[in-house]
Amino acid sequence: MNAAPIRLLLADDHPIVRAGLRAVLDTEPDFSVAGEAATAERAVELASSDAYDVVLMDLQFGAGMHGAEATAKITARPGAPRVLVLTTYDTDADILAAVEAGAAGYLLKDAPPEELAAAVRTAASGRSALAPAVAHRLMDRMRTPAEALTRRELEVLQLVGDGLSNQQISKQLFLSQATVKSHLVHIYAKLGVDSRTAAVAAASARRLIRQPG
Repeated sequence: MNAAPIRLLLADDHPIVRAGLRAVLDTEPDFSVAGEAATAERAVELASSDAYDVVLMDLQFGAGMHGAEATAKITARPGAPRVLVLTTYDTDADILAAVEAGAAGYLLKDAPPEELAAAVRTAASGRSALAPAVAHRLMDRMRTPAEALTRRELEVLQLVGDGLSNQQISKQLFLSQATVKSHLVHIYAKLGVDSRTAAVAAASARRLIRQPG
């Protein structure tokens, strides 16, 4: 008797990407693409049922909910499906946000089909499925914890890179402006810089945050 197929939910705001994923995953005899979601909100709604085993989650959904936030909402429910992040972003800020949200794995969209299939099976089995490059970045952070930016520092610096002022950052992250300034002081010290522009440039070059613009 064959085991039940791994039921998949594809969460990505690009129809072409979802179609491509479906085409690849449908070739695996033990997979069943059981649903699709064009928004993170819809993914959370669908994943609240018992119809899925693994959610393939993008991180960016236009102006809507972020994929990491959706991941946290999905994984907070007992018996929830496993979430495998599938994205183009390999920055520390994105990786940490996804892992801390409860993602079972993190894979880049340029991964070969066999690597994607293996990651889905690994996630479905309850184990961690990290792309080699992602695992390497996490290991580097563990080796030099004193030099690594914290999750909050990465959040602040990403918003600086997005062009937000200290006041706007304090409102978005529910922090006082003094706390934002304190985070920036620590960021400058860790990166060896003395300005917002230099901090963003250094962090972008090291793939700690996404490139501005």
